Formats: sequence, C-alpha cells, structure tokens
Amino acid sequence: MRKYLIIYAIVTTAVIFVGAKYLLGENSRLENNNVALMQSLQTYRTKADENAASVQVLRLKVGEYEELRAADAEKIRSLGIKLKRLESAAKSVTATNVEIAAPLRDTVVVRDTLHLRDTLRLFRWKDSWVTVDGVIDSDSVSCSVTSIDTLHQIIHRIPRRFLFFRYGTKAIRQEIVSSNPHTEIIYSEVVSFR
Repeated sequence: MRKYLIIYAIVTTAVIFVGAKYLLGENSRLENNNVALMQSLQTYRTKADENAASVQVLRLKVGEYEELRAADAEKIRSLGIKLKRLESAAKSVTATNVEIAAPLRDTVVVRDTLHLRDTLRLFRWKDSWVTVDGVIDSDSVSCSVTSIDTLHQIIHRIPRRFLFFRYGTKAIRQEIVSSNPHTEIIYSEVVSFR
C-alpha cells in the first residue's frame, strides 16, 4: 500500500510540475501578445540612411489565428497551404511618396487619321528607384510611375537580462528595412505559431 502512495505522490508531483510549467509559458506568451498589440510600429533610419521599422511579434496558436484572423487564414488556405504547417505569417504596408519636378519638352506628332500635325508635351523623371514618364496632350494627361523597392525582413529574439547575463527569450521582434528612400513603412504585423 505504501508503494502505491509513493508512486501516486511522484505522479501527482510530476503532473503539477508539468502543468505549472505549461501555465507559466502560456502566461508569458499572453503577456508578450498584450505588449505586441499595444505597441505601435517604431520607425527609424539606419546608418545607411534607409527607412526601417520595428515591431514585436505576435505569438498565436493555429486555432487562435483561424478565429481572430479569418480573412488571412482563408487567403493562406487558397494558396494550398495547411495552417498547421505554418511557421509565421507577416504583413507589411508601405507607401511611396515622391515629389517630382521634371522639365517639359515639345514633341511634334503626326496623327494618322487626318494627317494633322500636333504638339505634345512630354516629361520624364528618373532616379535609382522611381521612374516617371508622362504626356500632356491638348485635353488630357497620361502618366506612368514605376517604383522599385526591396523590403528586408529580419525576425530576431531579444534575450532576458539579469545584471550582465543574457538568457532565454524576452520577446521576438521583426525589423524591416526598405531600400527605397522614398518609401515609408506604414504598418507591419508578424504572427508566429506555436
């Protein structure tokens, strides 16, 4: 009888220990999620004068993601990807704003319909990231804008600190760097799955 009580005590202690460890981990995850949801996007400029942004990662279970982000989950399913195989999902919104001053030049155009000669005003502006071509006709304007950008997304962990020691994981953050100086990072979100 005493042998069974000892086994019962060991099993009960192990179950309590495992349950407490799970609850502490879950509590930490939910606490980090609250911080991630309350924090706004932090924008800054790198040493290379590139626009960058930083945001804390939201850690969700697949069921929570499916319930809270139904539209995103449906989009992922439409790609033929099962949600249970997802590691993380990121979404970034950028806006490119360029102030342009381009010289106008006259161009003579012969129209095929009536063999009339007409004058159009053309403009072109270009730098390493944005190209703008336009035509100003007598009664209309047409313009073509091409913007090229590369977003570098880096996800890294921030360790906990005690005095000079670093251990564990305090939070997971995403850093986004835009190579286009005209681009402003408006919004970013990262969801990591457990």
